[in-house]
Amino acid sequence: MSVNDDLTSVQRCLDDLHRSVSRLEQQLGTGGLDIRRVRTDCDHLRESVALLRTAAAASAPQKRPDLVTIPDTPYDDSLWIDTDDEGLGARDRHAP
Repeated sequence: MSVNDDLTSVQRCLDDLHRSVSRLEQQLGTGGLDIRRVRTDCDHLRESVALLRTAAAASAPQKRPDLVTIPDTPYDDSLWIDTDDEGLGARDRHAP
């Protein structure tokens, strides 16, 4: 499995845990220390998985762009007739 698949699986499990904790809160009430602690732990796990997902996306290898082959044959000289040599000035003038 890829990292993304594993993180998705963990996220699904945490969503199930969140639903189960919500059902427990309805049955037991929200005032007890134990249920508040479980709710807080569940929320921390969700935040941690979100941070892991962000870190995994940032460290994923970037896809390299397709390489372009440059031929060894000379360019057509007519492409350069109306241009000056950049940085050297015009052909009929001298550099300072």
